[in-house]
Amino acid sequence: MARNRRSLRRNKLRNQFISHLNKAFQEVNIGLAYMVPIQTSAEDSDISKELNKLSRKQTRVFLVHTNPSLGFRLFTLAKSAGVMSEEYAWIVTNSLSIFLNSIDSAVRDSMEGVVGVRPYVSNSKALESFKERLRRNMTMSNATTTSPITELNVYGLWAYDAVTALAIALEKMAPLNSTSLGPRLLNKLLTTKFQGLTGDFKLFNGKMKPLAFEIFNVIGTGEKTVGFWTPERGITRDLSSTGEKTYATSAKELKTITWPGDSVTRPKGWAIPTTGDLRVGVPWKHGFTEFAKVIINETTRRTDATGFSIDVFLAALEVLPFPTKHHFFHYNDTRNTNWSYDDMLRGIPEDYDMVVGDVTVWAPRAAHVDFSLPYSESGVILVVKNKKPFDMWIFVKPLRWDLWLAIVVACILMGVVLCILENRVASKDAGSIVENKERRRAIYWSPVTVLAFPEKNTVSNNWSFFVLVLWLFMAFILMQSYTANLSAILTVDQLKFAFSDSYYVGCQDGSFMKEFLINQLHISPSRLRSYNSSEEYHKAMSKGSKNGGIDAIFDEIPYMKLFLNKYDPQYKMAGPTYRTGGFGFAFPVGSPLVAHFSKAILDVTQGPNMTAIEQKNFGPGYSSQDPLSSRISQQTSSLTFYEFAGLFLIIGSVTLFSLFCSETAIGRKLTDKTSNFIHIPFHFKSSRVMSMEVDGDTDEPVANDDDDDVSDVSVRDGMDMTTRVIEAGPENGEIIDNVTDNTQQ
Repeated sequence: MARNRRSLRRNKLRNQFISHLNKAFQEVNIGLAYMVPIQTSAEDSDISKELNKLSRKQTRVFLVHTNPSLGFRLFTLAKSAGVMSEEYAWIVTNSLSIFLNSIDSAVRDSMEGVVGVRPYVSNSKALESFKERLRRNMTMSNATTTSPITELNVYGLWAYDAVTALAIALEKMAPLNSTSLGPRLLNKLLTTKFQGLTGDFKLFNGKMKPLAFEIFNVIGTGEKTVGFWTPERGITRDLSSTGEKTYATSAKELKTITWPGDSVTRPKGWAIPTTGDLRVGVPWKHGFTEFAKVIINETTRRTDATGFSIDVFLAALEVLPFPTKHHFFHYNDTRNTNWSYDDMLRGIPEDYDMVVGDVTVWAPRAAHVDFSLPYSESGVILVVKNKKPFDMWIFVKPLRWDLWLAIVVACILMGVVLCILENRVASKDAGSIVENKERRRAIYWSPVTVLAFPEKNTVSNNWSFFVLVLWLFMAFILMQSYTANLSAILTVDQLKFAFSDSYYVGCQDGSFMKEFLINQLHISPSRLRSYNSSEEYHKAMSKGSKNGGIDAIFDEIPYMKLFLNKYDPQYKMAGPTYRTGGFGFAFPVGSPLVAHFSKAILDVTQGPNMTAIEQKNFGPGYSSQDPLSSRISQQTSSLTFYEFAGLFLIIGSVTLFSLFCSETAIGRKLTDKTSNFIHIPFHFKSSRVMSMEVDGDTDEPVANDDDDDVSDVSVRDGMDMTTRVIEAGPENGEIIDNVTDNTQQ
């Protein structure tokens, strides 16, 4: 029964130690790679077997927490197994380090370079006097034997101080009586304070609590104190040092340590295994298998892998400066949909020596793994639907309806004003009725025709010319504004994308994108939907948010380049590129493989075979050197006939209407009637002349082709001709005679 209680107590203490140790290591980002339980009754062959397993792993730092009898056997066998050599580090706890004063020379020699931690007891006159008395008593007691005299360790000194504290407590309770002796003695003992052999004696929660710990290094036949640790100052080289009290955790505060193998160079903690295969973890992906695809042999159940990331890894192995064997181990399977890359990385180094795949180098992950240099493009982009402004009336959109109305009204009013200004000149001109009608018509349409035929002189009045110049100035400004705004609608406006409350955003399942979008871009988790492949992305984008899909995709550039290559005309990139680290290989923290693989990745990615690896997995013509933005912009720069169909429709309709009015009898008759009706208010004088012809007041023809030629000549003759026309008088016959005389001259 007593043995069972002791066993249960030991198990409880061991579990408490492991729990506290894990918690302390997690606080400083240190991972426990392996825990090897060894029974006290284990045979030497069993211990040697476990040590041989450790020698084949990358881990080179070992923490030993065991009792003295098993611990001393362990180090003797460890030296024989070759794990007490250079690049190894061994640390022992106080469960073993306190008893180092009782080991023989052979065991101490096997522990050369071990670093230990134990409660610190400062030398004092009382302690030296006690040791001298104890030595004399032990000599007298062992006078008849040859057994070596063992010095008292910390546990013995604590026991001596505890007995002293008990005696002091009993003295304070005098006189003694049996009534409630136990509780009274306990209370007195808890409050007892005195200067004992180990320093100031004081119980904390009923237990002895050392004020400082000594960090020592086993060298030769003794130990060298390399530093101390106190709750107030952390690691310090000397307890007696004065100055500002700052809490230190760096090993640089310690004195020089001699490590196993007589090396003064601090071990890296990890080493490349000399035997055994490198355990390479590969994710079992449900989509984007172009990067990593797991293949399991149904017969041997052996895991193999293919894809872009795997090819880069295999190419890197060929340029490493040392031969390395590997074996693939897959993470996740088709039955588990709640997997993530972060969970896979937490399997390092217990399950994998490294992880190969499309694993993104991301700052939160660097807390518990080390990454190689990236071998892919880096960055996160936003992809949206390529919604070009397909509209047959797009040419109307640059100007709002009120501005279009203002332009039309301005053209009409400008024509009326020019007709009024030119009426004075036309009324005094010696021309025919038909000529004046044509002139007024040309003047009326001059605000529009002058834009197409600026070289044609359609006005004669200086004020008309001034007004027309101002109209041209305004018209050119309107045209330039129209052109610029139309260009913006067809190009720049396509790049705009804004989220609304009804939009859902897609991201890749299992990746870090969901956490990235929530924490850095502050997108609500309820607006995120996860997908596994390009096909699922396309299907969701085709549905849209209102039909259970999405309206945008956030993902890394390598994935989106594959997506856009497959569905290029339908989607485009929008917004900025958010920085990430790209894809890299993951290793345990401090692994020396990081530097070797980083250099190998540089050789591969900058070598001649990288393009072949890309095109093998992503298709012919693919290259990571192609800029993503230039390929996308080419899809948004072409204009189609449909976008200007409205303009062509108007022009075609006007052309057909003109042909109808000009080339058909019905059209000409309709045009004549409409022209007479429109020009009555503006050509009142011509109307009077036409009515005279109908009544038969004149037998002469109003005008003929020769008169039209004469009129044109008279207008071009300058100021002399204009003076003669004005002096001729208002009668039509006189005007024609004067023009004829001038022509004959």
